[in-house]
Amino acid sequence: MNPESPSRERAERLARAHACAKCGEYSWKRLRLRAATPPEQEALNAVWHAELGCGVCGLHQEIVIDHEGDVTPA
Repeated sequence: MNPESPSRERAERLARAHACAKCGEYSWKRLRLRAATPPEQEALNAVWHAELGCGVCGLHQEIVIDHEGDVTPA
């Protein structure tokens, strides 16, 4: 991992600060964060992969976080 990449703690804060795509809430019931796989790193320039479960509407959402801390849908 690049030393300038977001730490695990920073990546978790970035994921939690991402609003639900369906209801717009920031209340995540479940958050699973893992390092991006080599295909994700290559295709999406991702460092972290997060799986989020909304605590309000129940939507399951996946996002990736790149080296600069930008969040994009997986």
